Amino acid sequence: MARQQHKLTALAVSKLIRPGLYGDGAGLTLQISSTGAKSWLLRFMIAGKAYAMGLGATHTVSLADARQKSLEARKLLADGINPLDHKREKRNAAALAAAKTLTFDQCAEAYIMAHKAGWKNAKHIDQWTNTLKMYASPVFGHLSVADVDTKLIMKCLSQIWESKTETASRVRGRIESVLGWATTSGFRTGENPARWKGHLENLLATISKTVRTKNHPSLPWQRMSEFVAALHLREGISARAVEFVILTACRSGEVRGARWAEFSLGNKVWIIPSERMKAKREHQVPLSDAAIALLESIPRNGDLVFSGTRGQVLSDMSLTAVIRRMNADEKNLWTNSNGQAITVHGFRSSFRMWAAENTHYPREVAEHALAHQLPDAVERAYQRGSQFSKRVALMAEWAIHCASTLTS
Repeated sequence: MARQQHKLTALAVSKLIRPGLYGDGAGLTLQISSTGAKSWLLRFMIAGKAYAMGLGATHTVSLADARQKSLEARKLLADGINPLDHKREKRNAAALAAAKTLTFDQCAEAYIMAHKAGWKNAKHIDQWTNTLKMYASPVFGHLSVADVDTKLIMKCLSQIWESKTETASRVRGRIESVLGWATTSGFRTGENPARWKGHLENLLATISKTVRTKNHPSLPWQRMSEFVAALHLREGISARAVEFVILTACRSGEVRGARWAEFSLGNKVWIIPSERMKAKREHQVPLSDAAIALLESIPRNGDLVFSGTRGQVLSDMSLTAVIRRMNADEKNLWTNSNGQAITVHGFRSSFRMWAAENTHYPREVAEHALAHQLPDAVERAYQRGSQFSKRVALMAEWAIHCASTLTS
C-alpha cells in the first residue's frame, strides 16, 4: 500500500518532461503542461463529482511537501470537508485580516483626517502631523498598529522626556489618542500602552508643569507707560495692533483676527466669538477710552480691523517685529528683569502682575479679563456674569496706567 501511494521519486519528478499526468498515489498527481511547467494536483471525488486542487509548482513545493499537503487534504475529506472550500475560506480570512491591518502611520493619518474639522486651525493639524512623524514614525510608524506596545512607546518617549518634556508629553497624548482610535475602529485590542495614569507614570519621571512651562519674557509693569509712549511714536498698523493688545490684555491672535462687526463702540465693548477664543467661549472685552480712541484712528478698509497691506490678517511675526525694531533702534531697552527681549504675549503677564500688585481687584476679575478659566467649577458657576462691571473699571485704570507718561 505504501508503495502504491509513493509511486514517484524526487529524481523522477526532476527528469520527467513529457506533458501529461503522473500519479504518485492517493490522488496526488504531477502535472506537466505543454510548455513543460510542472505542478502538483490533488484529485478527489465527492458525491460522484471529480475535483482537482492545485498544491503548487514543483520548483517551490517538493515531492515531500506535496505529499504532506495531500495528507492534510485527505484528512479534511475524511471529516466531510471539501479541501477546496477550506482553502478558499482560509484565503478569504487572510485577505480580510490584511484589510483590517493598518500601520500606526496609517491610523495616525486617519485619526487626523477624522478630527481636523474640529481643531482650531491649520497650525494645530501641522503640529499633530509633524510631531508624530518626527518622534513616533521612526520607531513604530511602519508597524501594524496592533503590534505597538509599551516597550516601543518607551523607546519613542524616553529619548526626549527630560530634554523636550512639553513636546514629549504632547507626543504621548497624541499616540494615546491614535491608539484609542485604532482600538475603537477594530484594528487593535487590549489596554492602551500609551496611557499615563497607572501605566507610563510608573516608568517615566513626572515633570512638574512649573518645570515644563516656559514663561514669555514680559516687561515689568512699572515700565509699561514708558514703553507705550515709545510705541505710540511708531507708525504702522502692526504698532497699533501691539498697542491694542496692551490696552485690552488680549492674545495676539484675538487682536489680529478682530473684525469691525465684533465691536460696539457706543457700548464700549468688544465681543470676541467663541470660535476665535482659546477656551471656545465668547469673551466680552470692556473698551477703555484709550482703546476706543485707538480704534477710531484706524481707517476702515475692510472687515478686518488690523489688516495687512493686501487686506490679509497680520502674522504673529509682524507684531513681534515691532518690538524687535524698537529694541534695535533703542539698544535693547525693552527687556525683562533677566535681560531677555520682551514678547507680545508677555504683555498679558505685565497686566496680571500690575493687577495683583497695584490694585485691590479680586483675583477672579483679572483672570476673567485674561479669559482664563477659573480652576474651581463651583467658583466658575458662582462668578459667572458678575465681573463685567468690575472689569470695565479695571481696564480703565490699566489704560490710565499705560498712558501716564503720555499725559504727564
